[in-house]
Amino acid sequence: MTDEQDAVPETLATYLRLRGLEPSPRAKRRRRRRDPDDEHQPFTGGRDPKGVGDVLNALTREAGWSSNLDRADLVRQWDEVAGVETARHTRPVGLAEGMLTVQCDSTAWAKQLKFMRAQILTEILRRYPDAGVETIRFLGPDVPSWKWGPRAVPGRGPRDTYG
Repeated sequence: MTDEQDAVPETLATYLRLRGLEPSPRAKRRRRRRDPDDEHQPFTGGRDPKGVGDVLNALTREAGWSSNLDRADLVRQWDEVAGVETARHTRPVGLAEGMLTVQCDSTAWAKQLKFMRAQILTEILRRYPDAGVETIRFLGPDVPSWKWGPRAVPGRGPRDTYG
């Protein structure tokens, strides 16, 4: 063994000097054994500080919040997932049982996005795998309902001109 391997680590030697203790010559010769109380000792492995992001990621994983947070991030960052121009004309309105429902400004946007469904779904699964999105449903604009009152007539009525 070389002198470097036998020597007390510099961090531990500094700690002992600051406490007024000198490392014993015996400590240099004997091999360091893993003590069960080792995690409470300074300058040992596993005692390095962790970043706030790492701590929060571990907390959300342990608490089971990752799917809810991914869903919230998906809605909040919809313009990055779907694209800025598409996001101006659409907005996610619901996510239930694996189906993301997206409201569009016009039926033309809804029809065009149906053709792009696979591309948008792939991007969602790449960015937010824990969100639980399996399919996307695109809806046209909300139109007024003509079905009200006791004398409502079945059929399409004047609604075929909207959208």
